Amino acid sequence: MRLVVDCRYIRIGQHDGISRFTAGIVTELGKRHPLTMLISDHRQLEMLPPLPWQLVSPVTSIREPFVALQVKKLRPDLVFTPMQTMGSWGRDYRLLLTVHDLIYYENRTPPRDLPLAVRLLWRLYHLAWWPQRMLLNRADAVVTVSQTTADLIRERHLTDRPVTVVPNAADGLGRPELPRRRPAANRLLYMGSFMPYKNVDTLVRAVAALPDHELHLLSRITPVERARLTRLAPQARLVFHDGVTDAEYAELLAGATALVTASRAEGFGIPLVEAMRLGTPVVASDIPIFREIGGAAALFFDPDNPEGLVAALWALEREGEWERRSAAAVEAAAGYTWSESAERLLELMRRTVAPESRRRRRTPA
Repeated sequence: MRLVVDCRYIRIGQHDGISRFTAGIVTELGKRHPLTMLISDHRQLEMLPPLPWQLVSPVTSIREPFVALQVKKLRPDLVFTPMQTMGSWGRDYRLLLTVHDLIYYENRTPPRDLPLAVRLLWRLYHLAWWPQRMLLNRADAVVTVSQTTADLIRERHLTDRPVTVVPNAADGLGRPELPRRRPAANRLLYMGSFMPYKNVDTLVRAVAALPDHELHLLSRITPVERARLTRLAPQARLVFHDGVTDAEYAELLAGATALVTASRAEGFGIPLVEAMRLGTPVVASDIPIFREIGGAAALFFDPDNPEGLVAALWALEREGEWERRSAAAVEAAAGYTWSESAERLLELMRRTVAPESRRRRRTPA
């Protein structure tokens, strides 16, 4: 079985969610089966394992609908991509597409770092469900990262192809010294973007009511957004890191009281698993995906109610509560590993290219 993995969504210098998913999967998959990585920029190799690779056009190129004409030259049996928008016109190989979430159908503001033309297409794409259905039904199978998203895909009837859950994970931040003890400082961490649906305002307002707590905002932030959040609650103790390395992130998590998030929608939530893996309790908005990941280990609150977050943080102050949540977090995170996810994906790949599957669908898409 000749495998090709689309790694063109790898970010330069620092991972985002999809980039980290790609790197985690391809690293473990490469230990189990030979494969070739597709890249669009040589700098992406710095964030990837030392595996064979091929340079093709970027995902934002006008050539993307016909990228299969480039990929066909590698003669793959199967191509896996961590997104659902890979061009498939003219392919003669099996194709697995990935849907991470359906967030942008309700929150249509696209990521700000995309080119203007791509942002316009992004908005148009999310005005209706049929473009998604068309793309997914051109694949042989669909991957998603959570049962929550899989249920939404079925609810919206987005594809008649089989849907397989291949979860995100968090293996690269080391292991905690157990049992953990509550840190002396009241330091809260937020890891994520500052898109409107992330609802960072609720975190800031809650911390303003907790004068003995600091909120560390770890991701890169524009000067305009930094000034806005500072004005929102001048009394809040905010620490802006404007990006951290994995080593810095692990150190901050290991010394944090909790990881907090008030997001209104997510496809998964890698920071939750990263925090739990290191024994750091999670206090999260009460949405289905966070219930799926955090389970009984996490504390939950109404994302529209800063007072609810304040109450949840006060609950961690009870005798033994922080230590209990910490131990439960480590146990919950143990179920999310890139190794297990790669095994699930490889099994799906084998089923998809099985001889009986080839006989059923030999005609190119």
